[in-house]
Amino acid sequence: MAVCLGLLLALLLSLLPALAAECNLTDSGEQAVGAPEGSTGALQGSTDLGLNATEVEFGVCSVTCGIGIREVLLTSGCPGTEEKCIVRVEECWGPVDCGWGIPIPDDPTCVKMPCISIPPENQFTYVWKMLIANKTSHLLLNDSAVLKVCRDTHSLIFQCETQKNGNTIASVKYRVYAATGMQTIQPRTIEMNPSSKTMLDAILVFCVITGFIVIALEIFAMIFIVVFCVPVYLCELLSHETPYGKEIHSAITSFVQLESNSF
Repeated sequence: MAVCLGLLLALLLSLLPALAAECNLTDSGEQAVGAPEGSTGALQGSTDLGLNATEVEFGVCSVTCGIGIREVLLTSGCPGTEEKCIVRVEECWGPVDCGWGIPIPDDPTCVKMPCISIPPENQFTYVWKMLIANKTSHLLLNDSAVLKVCRDTHSLIFQCETQKNGNTIASVKYRVYAATGMQTIQPRTIEMNPSSKTMLDAILVFCVITGFIVIALEIFAMIFIVVFCVPVYLCELLSHETPYGKEIHSAITSFVQLESNSF
């Protein structure tokens, strides 16, 4: 009995190194199985890094001031044989001050003035001001992207500020001329019309008189040729010195002699 227990104990002691090695292999196997997850994450990170490192080209901004849009182009990794492809469209900014704009006529007495914006217009805040010389600007209650104003008795200057998140990104001014100023320009144009008409009448009369004089000179020349030149030419033609005149005279002489003989 004691011999059997001793043999069993010796067998267990001989199997301990093998069990320890098996346990080590199992742990390393589990770690090896877990390794691909880490490598996958590293691969994903390198992929993201590759996308970020890809060359990107920005298109030209659609505006020279205020806010506009531009294209973001990918110069490598495009599908197919395309050299460049559009990744997205993003906002772009230029100088805030866009200077003076031109009011859009709405009817004979009113104009419309648009603020600087891009669709959708409701993403911005619009602040309208009326600028007064040597005074503080007057803030208007209108907060829309377009302001309609009718002409007053004096010129007015309006300014629109386009804001986003409390920051002004664009500003434009408009000058609306007075209605009386527009009316005073018309009489000047009317006053200039009679002088222009007089000048045209004078040119027309000069052309007509010149035409009559030229026609009269041509008629006089023709009369002179018929009255003076033709008889002289006939006289020279019928003279005895020319062969044709001699023939005519001989023919007349022969006719006269025949007539006298007949009698």
